[in-house]
This record gives sequence, C-alpha cells and structure tokens, in this order.
Amino acid sequence: MKVETYLPLQAKITKIIDETPTIKTFHLQPEKEFSFKTGQFIELAVAGIGEAPFTPSSDPGSSSKLEVTVMKVGLVTEILHNMKEADIVGIRGPYGNGYPVEKFKGKQVYIIGGGVGLAPLRSLIFELLHSPQSYAGISLYYGARTPEDIVYKDLLKEWEQIGKIKVRLTVDKADSSWNKNVGVVTTILDDLNPENAIACVCGPPIMMKFTTLKLLELGFREEDIYLSMEKNMSCGVGKCGHCRIGYYYVCKDGPVFTYDQIKEFPEIWD
Repeated sequence: MKVETYLPLQAKITKIIDETPTIKTFHLQPEKEFSFKTGQFIELAVAGIGEAPFTPSSDPGSSSKLEVTVMKVGLVTEILHNMKEADIVGIRGPYGNGYPVEKFKGKQVYIIGGGVGLAPLRSLIFELLHSPQSYAGISLYYGARTPEDIVYKDLLKEWEQIGKIKVRLTVDKADSSWNKNVGVVTTILDDLNPENAIACVCGPPIMMKFTTLKLLELGFREEDIYLSMEKNMSCGVGKCGHCRIGYYYVCKDGPVFTYDQIKEFPEIWD
C-alpha cells in the first residue's frame, strides 16, 4: 500500500449552499484535477479533526470542481458546517465502485431517493442527462420529511421543466405551501413498470428497506435493484474492516450493490 493512498488532496471551498437547516452543499476546487465515477465516494477531511465518507453530488464529467452535500450529524460534519468560503479541506479517493451506467443503456431508469440520499443520485442524474436519448426513460421519485427538508429545490424545479426527466415528489408532513403528494416515498411508486427497467435507491436505511420490498412486490428482479449503501467507511481501502457487510467491504466492493448481492445479510438495513 502506497503512503500516498492516505494523503489527502487539498481543496478550497468556493461556495456554500444552505439546502435545509441541517444540510449544506460545499463547492470545492481541488488543487489539481480530480475525477470520479458516479456513485463512488471520497473521504472528506478537516485538518486536526478527522474525516468522513461522502459520495460527491456533482457532475462526474467535471474534473476541476467537486460538490459534496453534507448533513450535520457528528463532529466532522458540525465542523464542516461552521467552515467558510476559502477555507481548505482535504479529499481522499475516489474509492469503491459506482453505478454501472453502461448497463442502463436502452432501459427505463427509475431513481428513488429519500432525504439527503438524493446527493449521490444527483450525480447519477447529471451523468444520465448527458445523453438522455440512450435510455428508454429517466424518472426521479423523491421524498423528504417536510417541504423545508427537500434538498436541491431550485434544481428539482429545473428538472421538472426541461422534459428530459420525470420528477415526482412527496413529503411525510405537508405545510400550507405544499400541493403535491403527502406520504412516504413508497406511496408514489405504484406506476413503476419493471419491464426493461432498473431502479437506483438511496436514502435512510428504513426508506431503502421498504422501497426495496415495494420494488420486489411490483415485480422488479433482485439484480435490477441498485442500492447505494452507507456504512462506516473509514480507511476507504478495505483495511480497517469497519464497513463490512457479510464478506463484502463497502469501500471496495460497493458502495453500489445490487439487492441480490447483499440480500442474505440482515445488517444491510442497520
């Protein structure tokens, strides 16, 4: 193992977007070109504090900038949320295997997200929209707790208008401004057709569990359900063992798995 594997690349924060009261998107400019495949993850480091794994939410076609969407849930993320534009962070990676986009060609692609789980799916959507004619269709089904908790609000409106992707939204609890569906994300999935289709799912574990069960009920094959798994991916290179699912290391074998790969392991929903 080369020492460079563990040395982060410096990146400057060029812009910070407040997505929700607890979620921010950081625009980063790496000190040199940095590329990744959609669905891969990075380790984002704060000097003297630590690092945490995140899947970039930006267009994988750009190697000069990177976007990472971060929910404040612990020490590293709290420090990140207190950082300012022009501050410096470190990035390691990219690690793991992303979405096998080539396998999606000619198929209907259903993208199903919950909460901040839309972040890695956002990167996938950017990738698909580079050549939307290559797919039978692209549809996004996204749910959040409340309208205030929806991430990428302006971008979702843009996607709804461009006509290249179908967008359906739902919230668990509505307010007076909300005129769309109310309910968990599985309540808007009844029109999905499993024929010549694949589904990509990312969100909180409970959301992913019941979405997967719904997809199976609708007739989707286990190998056509792609799950972006989030575990404690510390080292990123399969050495520490913190991210194991059965005999898989999420950091090396994932984070994207098909359901049939990991269905036998009950801890996938922990």
